[in-house]
Amino acid sequence: MDRNWVELLQELRVVQTGVQLLAGFLMTLPFQSRFEELDRYQRGVYVAVLLLAVTAIVLFVAPVGYHRALFRRRSKARLVDVGTRYAKAGLATVGLVVTGGVLLVVDVVGGRPAGLAAAGFVGLLVVLCWWLLPLRAVRVVEAGRAG
Repeated sequence: MDRNWVELLQELRVVQTGVQLLAGFLMTLPFQSRFEELDRYQRGVYVAVLLLAVTAIVLFVAPVGYHRALFRRRSKARLVDVGTRYAKAGLATVGLVVTGGVLLVVDVVGGRPAGLAAAGFVGLLVVLCWWLLPLRAVRVVEAGRAG
């Protein structure tokens, strides 16, 4: 369990930094002069993406609070299990942030149809790379153990 916890923390460190930078960048956008040019739809997408980015930060930092609560209580297995759930929820949220960010940027630069198409492509790529291919790998490994 100690090794599992250390590996989970390392994974969280990798994604947390990127998400924090993205959220920080998103928080500065309303203070840019062109922000006023966004239409109602674009502002709605922006607010949704910002809130999702902040949610992702909370999810990725949550295992630290959980660790503090369970520190020296011989609950490493529970900690790893809950931390893994937070990490999975955080990754799903980051997928939405990335997809929504692409939607916003491409909508502003290339128009609504292009933004929707680009976001659809990125959303599919996220689902493929972060969910379907890992799920397939798990099934292959489990099938190999059964055989």
